[in-house]
Amino acid sequence: MNVRLIAIDIDGTLLNSRGRIPDENIAAVTAALDAGVHVVLVTGRSFPFARSVAGALPDEVTLIVSNGAIERTRAGRTLARRLLARETARRVLAHTQDFRHASAVLFDREAAGHVVAESMDWDHPHRRGYWERHRHFIGHASPLEAALTEDPIQVMFNGDVATMREVFASLDTLGAVSVCRTEYERQDFSLVDVTAPAATKGQALAARAAGLGLEPGHVMAIGDNLNDLEMLAYAGVPVVMGNAVDALRDRGWRETATHDEAGVAQAIWRLALNGAGR
Repeated sequence: MNVRLIAIDIDGTLLNSRGRIPDENIAAVTAALDAGVHVVLVTGRSFPFARSVAGALPDEVTLIVSNGAIERTRAGRTLARRLLARETARRVLAHTQDFRHASAVLFDREAAGHVVAESMDWDHPHRRGYWERHRHFIGHASPLEAALTEDPIQVMFNGDVATMREVFASLDTLGAVSVCRTEYERQDFSLVDVTAPAATKGQALAARAAGLGLEPGHVMAIGDNLNDLEMLAYAGVPVVMGNAVDALRDRGWRETATHDEAGVAQAIWRLALNGAGR
């Protein structure tokens, strides 16, 4: 295989269940870069929260964040922005008024107001840790529409799986937006992200590959959840984690070990570096 670009999801893929990058993954990413392979982290996280992870990796790693809406170097130089028109964001919020307690708007800011919510319960067990780590980025607006003084990156929702499936089904018929979801069924927690139509992991990865003069056959993608589906389908070498959701594992794609077994490293050595050094 002639892999020239590797796209790696972060949570459940690059990171283990303790939220750390295994040393084996760092070594494999470094070896790939040394071999002239481009490596990009492709994640639903926003840039400030993805950059904290990328800090453990070599400087050459770049980031596609917010499910394809923003592309940046690790140092923060913007490569592409695909923002959601503020009037479209207003339409999304009006369409999901019943879920206001689970919604927020994300802006391209690295300060207070990066995330703005109206009535979200930050004491919820699945949100408390996020609030404690990132409270300096979180603002408040009532009504939430009042925050839309500029085009946002996305409108986002989170909560129990059943409620988020209801949100997803409602938004999937809205049109003129991209809607993706990430599910953690065992924790009964899910996220739904609404971005501009061109802001998806798959389209952003395709644009990155085209900019490098690469065909899909030169691209390997590694992921574990539903929001990785489009980029895996685009890549000529799709790889799913051993801990991936069944919707990915059932597609007959190559499978590597789990995130707690450094499955990313195993995939890179085996499929991108042809077993070199292993």
